[in-house]
Amino acid sequence: MSVTKRLFKFLLLWGLAGVAIGLGVLVYRGDITLPAPARLASEASDTATLEAGSARAASFSDAVNRAAPAVVSLQVQTLVDVPLEQSKQRAIDQLFGKNSPHLVQKKLLSSSGSGLILDPRGYILTNNHVISNAKKITVILNDGRSADAGLVGADPDTDLAVLKIELDRLPTVSIADMDKIHTGDVVLAIGYPFRIGQTVTQGIISATGRNRVSQNTYENFLQTDAAINPGNSGGALINTRGEVVGINSLIYTETGSFNGIGFAIPIDLASNVLKQITEHGYVIRGWLGVEGVELTPRALSSIGLDHVQGVLITMVDSDGPGDKAGLQPGDIITRINGKAIAGTADVMNMIAEGKPGDEFLIDGLRMRQSFSTSAVLGQRPLMSQ
Repeated sequence: MSVTKRLFKFLLLWGLAGVAIGLGVLVYRGDITLPAPARLASEASDTATLEAGSARAASFSDAVNRAAPAVVSLQVQTLVDVPLEQSKQRAIDQLFGKNSPHLVQKKLLSSSGSGLILDPRGYILTNNHVISNAKKITVILNDGRSADAGLVGADPDTDLAVLKIELDRLPTVSIADMDKIHTGDVVLAIGYPFRIGQTVTQGIISATGRNRVSQNTYENFLQTDAAINPGNSGGALINTRGEVVGINSLIYTETGSFNGIGFAIPIDLASNVLKQITEHGYVIRGWLGVEGVELTPRALSSIGLDHVQGVLITMVDSDGPGDKAGLQPGDIITRINGKAIAGTADVMNMIAEGKPGDEFLIDGLRMRQSFSTSAVLGQRPLMSQ
């Protein structure tokens, strides 16, 4: 996938150290400057406290120590088809002439990535692209232990997969409250880039709710400038308290190297995928049975609807939930359950987060007239997952 401005799905890790500056205490007395003996011990104590506080503020070692043991290295072996060696192909050509077949041979390809233990029973979350088509997956813990992993299930729509290992005394991590995550928050990425060992990198959350940055069906990425490199995919993005906020997934690059723009899957989305895969073997999502496109400001202006924001329905599946709710091609969906719709990603994510049987209130415009209807969600067909 070496195209200009392509997405490479990788992961990261970084560390930081702090320094403290001591302040000398002097008292001016007449025309000379002398130490103040009576205050020296007290001031020295205060200075030490300041130094210790400054060092703690500049170091994220406590956060890393809480989360790092649960971030694991994945060694993956995949069987791939490669062209036959030239010498062997020449022999085939001599035997069959112009009509000789171009044969391939199987080759075992080794790659690496990262993962995160989220359940003491041995369930590990990683990116689907890290383990896709794998014949063997070996998990190596930060404490040196290793075990072969089995694939519990995968969800290509979010690029997530769940593995399972059989080991005891497994470390786990705390999950962050995503309602408290904001642009500008300091974050640390932990993973195993370039097979050099566990690494930590530091940055901030550059943006939230990013979409249209990957080939995933469902996108709601955290953007970060923490360095993500090959091998980091599937690792953890944590806050300064050591709580996981995301699963590092990919980078935006023109060269294949890290350019300061990385993306992580929010941990609330990832945890829901883990829960559903461990319970059902796959992810159950709501389904409305409609397709749509976003309306550009120019298109809206041309029909005199400059103030409208929403999604234009282009197709309605016959006898699907949307059809039964009376939705029609040409309708503009403006709100779902009272929430304004900015684009197709909003509709897809809201519907997918629903469950079959949930009733959704839909507001929109039809022929410039407002309408409201309710739709009972179905289950998204498994073949499209």
